[in-house]
Amino acid sequence: MPQISEREFERVPLRAHQFLAGVPLHDAWAVDLPSPRGGITLDELLRASNERLFTPSPVVRWLVQLRLLIGRLFGWDHPRPSATDAPTFADRLTDADRARSLAPAGIREGLFRVVYRFENEKLVEMTNRTVHAAALSALVETAKGYRLYSAVYVRSVGWLTPFYMAAIDPFRRLIVYPSLLRSMRANWERKMGSLGT
Repeated sequence: MPQISEREFERVPLRAHQFLAGVPLHDAWAVDLPSPRGGITLDELLRASNERLFTPSPVVRWLVQLRLLIGRLFGWDHPRPSATDAPTFADRLTDADRARSLAPAGIREGLFRVVYRFENEKLVEMTNRTVHAAALSALVETAKGYRLYSAVYVRSVGWLTPFYMAAIDPFRRLIVYPSLLRSMRANWERKMGSLGT
């Protein structure tokens, strides 16, 4: 369940590469999944999983709660000044993107808002005083099964962004992402019976 290189990730045919042009890719990860049958889509997996690709572990839930507590103390998660005029990645949607999306832009999903949800690619975003971040999930059928990609893009919102990302990266890379990817694989395996019929 490795972190993958930017070059490898950019070879995957995804709308996000053009859609988020100019937004730095922070990191990308992938998990290989066995194939119960051909033609499974990310949308099908999401619907079979009650819209959840993963179940956070207790450690990951604790880290998220700690981050939210610190955010409340320092005001990181309050809307930025001029939040009504703040850019959103949804501003980049073309008419074709909107027509193709299975969910309207702006729907809230926990801490994130949906930008688009295509059959095999989903992009959500979060904006606060620390970052303007986008999280991508994509499912690709391979010769041996499937590969689920997860990527994070980060646009700076000020002087705090690089320090904030440097502070949280060790937790993300050593604890959060490996745990979430294991959970994604376990979720896939739990749903294989229903997906394979």
